[in-house]
Amino acid sequence: MRQWGEALEQPELLSGNPDRHPFEAKSIAGKLLLFIVVLLMCIGILVVYSSGAGWAQRKFSNPEYFLWRQVVFSLLGVITVIVFSSIDYLIFKKLSKFLLFLSIFLLAMLLFLKFMGVIKGAARWIQLGPVSFQVSDFAKYALIFHFARLITDKRDFIKDLNNSYYPLLTLLLGVVALIAFAPNFSTASLVAAIGFTMMFLGGVRIKHLLVTAIPLIPAAAVFAVAQPYRVARLLSFFNWGDEQHLSYQVRQALIGLGNGGLFGLGIGESKQRELFLPLSYNDFVYVIIGEEFGFVGAVAVLVLFAAFFVCGLIIAKRAVDRFGRFVALGITITIVLYALINMAVACHILPTTGVPLPFISYGGTALLFNSLGVGILISISRKRHARPGPSPDTELSGGAG
Repeated sequence: MRQWGEALEQPELLSGNPDRHPFEAKSIAGKLLLFIVVLLMCIGILVVYSSGAGWAQRKFSNPEYFLWRQVVFSLLGVITVIVFSSIDYLIFKKLSKFLLFLSIFLLAMLLFLKFMGVIKGAARWIQLGPVSFQVSDFAKYALIFHFARLITDKRDFIKDLNNSYYPLLTLLLGVVALIAFAPNFSTASLVAAIGFTMMFLGGVRIKHLLVTAIPLIPAAAVFAVAQPYRVARLLSFFNWGDEQHLSYQVRQALIGLGNGGLFGLGIGESKQRELFLPLSYNDFVYVIIGEEFGFVGAVAVLVLFAAFFVCGLIIAKRAVDRFGRFVALGITITIVLYALINMAVACHILPTTGVPLPFISYGGTALLFNSLGVGILISISRKRHARPGPSPDTELSGGAG
């Protein structure tokens, strides 16, 4: 892993001959990334319409309600990708502290409004006129930007406990705690995983991370069983061999995947979508893919996210500066991790969570923020040195700082 870290720090080691088309690979990676994302969005439109028509008819008396909203979200997503791909990503380095503390303020404000009784239930959304967005999505990307900045600025003493690790850990735990008490335990866990992964790749000492994990893992476990609905999910998962103890959602999801067989039932032929599987157009959209397109279709979507991951790594390796490199790593890890969690839940590999499938599940906030991330990835891939070869910022002496 450390050898891979050295390769990230010195991208000229990955290009073979640095004088021969040094930017060709990352240019192709950016174009391929855009193609993959647009293809995923098209799949999302198709599957959301198929899976959500019955629910839309029941809730809104319009079977095309989810379809046209998803079309609008996807078009806005493409526009977002195009806009942010043309913006110099270094602006987020300058704004990272402001964006992070703004997200912390918004998360804290939601908790305060919940405490005062203004918000009933989960305190996750902010309404701005006709538009609402989930603050945790904003906080997640703000954290990636600021962590990339701190890892870059602290490169010479990244292994130092007081001057590097503690400041990073404090920011991460602050954001995670605010999200967890919303409550949104699944998102908080994923944000924690993203933050710790970025610190590890940035060169933070492994022993510091392990010592932190010793008290955090039991604390997270206690928090996970603090609510009855979480306990029910865990009991349902760990009784996976006993169908009588499976939750309704899990049972219907497994039936749907079984119905699909190798090649699926065909577009629009899902049986589970007709009011059997809750949130079939969102959290369990992968089940509908497996049912209508079969094992082949489900694997194809998995391959697309694998290709997304490879493109993201190539962009990170070829980035011209450390900030761009770690922003690319953070965005890539985030999107792929969310995809893997969603697919694992649909296949009953992990307990049920409320994690959407990026670019495919119904919804606007997550799709737009992920599109922003893709736009930044493409912006990083388009950034070039004034002359071929590594920039001074990438010529490091000791691997990960």
